[in-house]
Amino acid sequence: MKNLYVGNLPFSATENDLREMFAPYGNVERASLVNDRDTGRSRGFGFVEMTNDTEAAAAISALNGKDSDGRSLTVNEARPKAERTGGGFRGGRGGGGGGGRDDYRGHARQPREPRW
Repeated sequence: MKNLYVGNLPFSATENDLREMFAPYGNVERASLVNDRDTGRSRGFGFVEMTNDTEAAAAISALNGKDSDGRSLTVNEARPKAERTGGGFRGGRGGGGGGGRDDYRGHARQPREPRW
């Protein structure tokens, strides 16, 4: 089973269009488009799973760089999904030391008690 990444798709493309695009090169197990979480609109890329590795290689060589509605497709073997480290409430803010804005270690000025 080979998972292929298909990028730079037209935003009007559907999963059925994706399946039909790859069908001449072999058996398509699954075709999926990635949609924006907020708008539900296509993000312009998707994934295709093909059962045979040689058929997947043929699809890559035939479709990579091919024009689709004025857009040059990017087709290659999909990389495994990267492990996400727990970000939680800290989000994208820096630093590994567990610090942050309220971390006063090593500073001469310490936080004061509230006045109430």
